[in-house]
Amino acid sequence: MTPRPLPGLRRSGSADRAAAAADDAMVTALVRLRGRLQDAELPFDLPGVEVLRRSRAAMIDQLEDYVIPRLTTLEAPLLAVVGGSTGAGKSTLVNSVVGHRVTAPGVLRPTTRSPVLVHHPDDAHWFGQDRLLPDLRRVEHVTDDPDSLQLVPTDAVPAGLAVLDAPDVDSVEERNRLLAAQLLAAADLWVFVTSAARYADQVPWEFLRQAAERSTAVAVVLDRTPDEAITTVSTHLARMLATRGLKDSPLFTVTEGPVDADGLLPRGHVADIRGWLDSLAADTDARTLVVRQTLDGAVRVIARQTYPVSDAVADQARVATRLREEADRAYDHAVEEVVEACADGTLLRGEVLARWQEFVGTGELLRSLEERVSRIRDRVVNAVRGKPQQAERVTTAVESGMETLILEHAEAAAEAAYASWSQQPAGAALLAGAPADLGRASRDLRRRAERVVRDWQADVLDMVRSEGADKRSTARYLAFGVNGLSVSLMVVVFAGTAGLTGAEVGIAGGSAVLGQKLLEAVFGDQAVRTLAERARRSLQERVTTLLEAERSRYSELVDAVTLRPGAGEELRVAARRVDDLRYARAKRAGASTTTATTATTGATGATGATGTTGTTGTTGTTGATDATVDPQKDPGDPQ
Repeated sequence: MTPRPLPGLRRSGSADRAAAAADDAMVTALVRLRGRLQDAELPFDLPGVEVLRRSRAAMIDQLEDYVIPRLTTLEAPLLAVVGGSTGAGKSTLVNSVVGHRVTAPGVLRPTTRSPVLVHHPDDAHWFGQDRLLPDLRRVEHVTDDPDSLQLVPTDAVPAGLAVLDAPDVDSVEERNRLLAAQLLAAADLWVFVTSAARYADQVPWEFLRQAAERSTAVAVVLDRTPDEAITTVSTHLARMLATRGLKDSPLFTVTEGPVDADGLLPRGHVADIRGWLDSLAADTDARTLVVRQTLDGAVRVIARQTYPVSDAVADQARVATRLREEADRAYDHAVEEVVEACADGTLLRGEVLARWQEFVGTGELLRSLEERVSRIRDRVVNAVRGKPQQAERVTTAVESGMETLILEHAEAAAEAAYASWSQQPAGAALLAGAPADLGRASRDLRRRAERVVRDWQADVLDMVRSEGADKRSTARYLAFGVNGLSVSLMVVVFAGTAGLTGAEVGIAGGSAVLGQKLLEAVFGDQAVRTLAERARRSLQERVTTLLEAERSRYSELVDAVTLRPGAGEELRVAARRVDDLRYARAKRAGASTTTATTATTGATGATGATGTTGTTGTTGTTGATDATVDPQKDPGDPQ
């Protein structure tokens, strides 16, 4: 059977303008969708994320390699990509269809490493670097570089048609397999070549399954088939195509035969497929139908597959938020504990308490304080016998006590955050890649804590010095000195009994009162309250800043992960826009892709895949329906 050219589809000028406007809107929407997909990072290793990463990468590649460039150049030649199994004879078939050697067949596997694109010389401008497959460097010489696309102009290929010889889909080299998948995703028409020995292989059928899913135009060539096996094998292959959604795909058979000195099959062996390709090349509208079918199917599948990626992006953002909150919770608790311990009397014990008692004296003075606090201001002033070196000892004890307190709570926070993150796959992965052991406080924390405490003590000293600027000539100020009054202010800041038990309560309480009375004797009641509040606030701010640096070890791991706020929802909105435009276009046209498929099939006078020798199919439609999308319903929602 000789395929005849397809009838043209006639449209009015206004219809053409409406279609062009719709195409422009779709290009804009697809460019935006590509950008949103690029923003939709999936950095955390959550269950099922690897599949979605591959899906996202494939969608971006197909948008850049095929969909967007193709939609902006619908009048470009139809690109038929010849792919298939290892040893199926793809390169020999391409050479034989063209009529002379344009690609290199061979007995070594893999044979085709660099893709070869054969086109008419008048169509050369359609295949520049900025067109289809922009990542592949254009060359005009024979090469084995898989990152290059060899262009071969020849008058043997009719204008309006280009044939691309792709690497094996089941190549032993992964780079070749990936390149084959990329090229097939950029095809207007898949010409899938198999053989009597390889037609049931699993890998090629996975590609054919994807073709059916995308409504991609497909033609299947059963190559290298002995005469006696043609009927049996082609019939079985036709049934397999029909059960997998490809019943309307044309099936060609090429019998096994000798090749000439140039490696070409006899012309009659490939006459049917050559004639079918010529008929497509000769009819612009027929080519447009094929291109539209493949484009619409690709856009539909990309939009549909975007929604799971959008959901995954939202899940990733929630994981990042949860990890950040868990680290915040651990370190917020540490800050609260340190601040509370610095204000509830906890520090007024042990070494600090002993050094303070040495400074202010003990015995009758402190015992009387417990009984007659309200009547002792003058006795306090007269009884304090501290020396400058004793005040320094109190300062040193305070420094040591605060350092220990900070280190203990920093270690506890690090352990808590580490344990929480370790229980989650995403957190465990971040911890594994951390530059240091985050389960412990930073190695230099003791040094930084020492600096913080000393800076706070200096701040307290400045407060006392500033407050006493107009009192330096008084006997009381001179008697106590700046250091002594600063130590007293520290004790007042640490005052309280919530953290003390037994005898410590009375002693520390009395000590705090004594310190306050010393300050009041010099500065007055209101000034002492103001100084104490300023000193507490300064201490809290410094401790918070110190532990914030410890917290940042965790938060920086999350920040280093690329998660743009709102990326998931923006991706969903972009996919909805594409679906809305598809739906509107189908509604305006008054027909879905199924109608186009029917027209295409009827135009050839073909009867479908029957398994007979020669042309046994249609123009390359898959028979798969192209579902339209209700703009009022989110395709990502459960049906």
